[in-house]
Formats: sequence, C-alpha cells, structure tokens
Amino acid sequence: MKEQLEALRTQALSDFSLATDAQKLEALRQQYLGRKGTLTQILKGLGSLPHEERRTVGALANQMKETLSDAIEERKLELLEQASLLPHPMDLTIPGKGVAKGGLHPTTQMCYDLNDAFRSLNFDIYSEDEISSEHYAFDVLNFPPGHPARETMDTYWISGTENLSGKERLCLRPHLTGASVRYLQQHGAPARFVYPGPVFRNENTDAQHERAFYQYEALIVDRDFSFSSGLLLVETILECVFGRDIPVRMRTGFFPFVEPGFEIDMRCQICDGKGCPACHGTGWVEVMPGGSPHPNVLRAGGLDPDIWSGFFINIGLDRLVMMRYGVNDVRLFHSTDLRFLEQFK
Repeated sequence: MKEQLEALRTQALSDFSLATDAQKLEALRQQYLGRKGTLTQILKGLGSLPHEERRTVGALANQMKETLSDAIEERKLELLEQASLLPHPMDLTIPGKGVAKGGLHPTTQMCYDLNDAFRSLNFDIYSEDEISSEHYAFDVLNFPPGHPARETMDTYWISGTENLSGKERLCLRPHLTGASVRYLQQHGAPARFVYPGPVFRNENTDAQHERAFYQYEALIVDRDFSFSSGLLLVETILECVFGRDIPVRMRTGFFPFVEPGFEIDMRCQICDGKGCPACHGTGWVEVMPGGSPHPNVLRAGGLDPDIWSGFFINIGLDRLVMMRYGVNDVRLFHSTDLRFLEQFK
C-alpha cells in the first residue's frame, strides 16, 4: 500500500501542476481528496492491514493528504498571479475612462435648499415617523368626525386597526401637519420650525398628483404674529430657492387646521404666467395652503390661543421642483428612468 500511496502522490502532483484554471483544480481536489476520492478509498482499506503496518501507513496517508492540500493551495496562488498579469504592456499615456458620478435627486436637493433657507431664519428642522394615527392626523387638527379625508378613499389605514379610533387607529400619514402638534406638545412656544418628508394619499395620479409625494411644512408660533409677516416669509423663501423675486397671490381657502385659511399660488415658472398645461392655462400654480393655526390646534398643542398666534404653510415640494426645472409632469420625478434623472446631476 505504501507503493500505491507514493504512485498516487506523484500522479496527483503532476495533475495539479497541469491545471489551467480554478474549476479544473477543484475537480482534481474532489478526485483525489473528496469524500469519494482516490485517497479516501485507500484509507478505507487500512482496516485490513496488520496493526503495526496500519499505524505506519495511516501516518503516511495523513502526511500525503496534507502534502496534496498544500500543493492545491500553492497552485491556486499561481493561477491567481497568472490571472492578474496583463496580456499586453500597460500604456500609461492612454486617457482613462471617466468615472460615472451620482447626484442628489432634484426633490432631495430642493429639500436641502429649503433647509438652508429656513435655518438662516433661525428655524429648527423636525421630523416624525411616517406612520401616524387618527389622533394626530385628524383629531388634533380640528377635522370633524365625518370629514371625507378620514375615509379609505383618501387615507391609507394600516390593516388591523381600521375599526379602532384615536391613537390606536394607525395610518400612513396623509399630511405632515400632525407634526406641528407633536412639536408644540414637546417644546411649547414660542416656536419656529419646519418638518419635511413623504406623505401618502389614496388618489388618482396625473401630471400634478401622486399617491406618494413630498411636503415641506413650516410653522411659526409667537405672540401677536402678523399675517403680513407670514406673506413676507413666503416671498423670502421663494426668492431664496429660485434666486429672484417670485410673484405670489393668496386666495381665501378652507382648511380645518387654520383660521383664516388661504391658498397660496406662485407665478408659473414654466410659462412665466402665459398659461400652460402645468398651470391649467391660468398662469398660476398652487404651491401651498397657509394661514393662522386654528385655536383648537393650538389648544391641542397645549397653548392658549388668546395668547399665541402664528402662521403656517404647507409647501408642495414636488410642485416647487417642477417649477424650478420647468418640468410639467410630477410623475417623471418619481420614475426610475435614469435618462430623465441624470440631467439633474
């Protein structure tokens, strides 16, 4: 059996040296050292040898197994070194290939720009979870019990909580406004803060609407805060974002969480007010509701509405991005078409 083992060693080492790739070397390892390999089969015959010879041959077989394993590892390294060698000399004078660079999504960039603008006005940046409750999404915001926004046709309710109420009834937040009450409950007043993030609504999509989109809300709460100061805030922020004066107008509007409430429009930047599909031919685009926090909202935040007032705006971040880049369909920004997104690097 010693002669058999020696012949096996010689043949295996020869085969290993001739292996030209890792796959062939692995096949040889299985052939010689695998569970059904040649060496394994020889070792199974040790039991038939005399006791003294069995010890000698067993030690020799184990030594050979170690030798063959080392030879395989050495051949692996040789193959790796050969694979790393270039087939031709490297010409260092040839220009290299450009490295593709990524960039911020335009909505993310707009959010960062707004953060910078509001920070310069001494605003805090606040955030909350994307899963909210009926209590914070509607109850504390003065929505009446039968308001249609509470229905599944508008709000995504979390399965298993549909039949509950208040803090136990959970939903994907349909707007960011509930964060205003959370912040006031935690920090009190005076306060000035913004809270950007995605929101979710069960509605049909079109050029100006998406089911998952981004909002950017801001709230100032202070003593005797004038409405004209709120309008100046809107004009200042739009000037910071667009780098020029942007005409705005305010129309009376109703929202349960503000009193009085307004629709705030900006001059359409795609057609410069002449009329286009993005502004439905009016020359104006609604970008945010606004107004003074409703007394019931201030009370929910733990404040006395006879002492505190303020100004609230809810910026439609996606529409603002459309105006900045002259794009008339919001769905393009939510697509995965890199041909469209690459132009904003």
